[in-house]
Amino acid sequence: MKGFVETKKAKADLALTEIKAQKSLKEQQIAGKISWEASAVDQMKGSWKDEVILLALLIPAVLVFIPGWTPHIKAGFEALHSLPDYYKHLLYIACSASFGIKGAKGAMGLITKKK
Repeated sequence: MKGFVETKKAKADLALTEIKAQKSLKEQQIAGKISWEASAVDQMKGSWKDEVILLALLIPAVLVFIPGWTPHIKAGFEALHSLPDYYKHLLYIACSASFGIKGAKGAMGLITKKK
């Protein structure tokens, strides 16, 4: 019985410590002591979205060298080219953000120039 109580107390202490650490991290982020980028990198560990985007970018570049695939790749890029500009800009922003590139400001400039 004594071991059970000690285990419960240790788990409660651990949970409280984790909550305090998360609170401290948020306070430091708000105060600007920890850069947003460093925090975002920690939060994205184990995320598959970067790999998916990288594969989406590389697959056409590889398939174009395989006989018979070149017309399909060209047709795909022509279809992408015919998409509305706002959608292409959103794709650019999403891919840039995924790789940590601060390009959203430039893409926003492209969007506002077209109007």
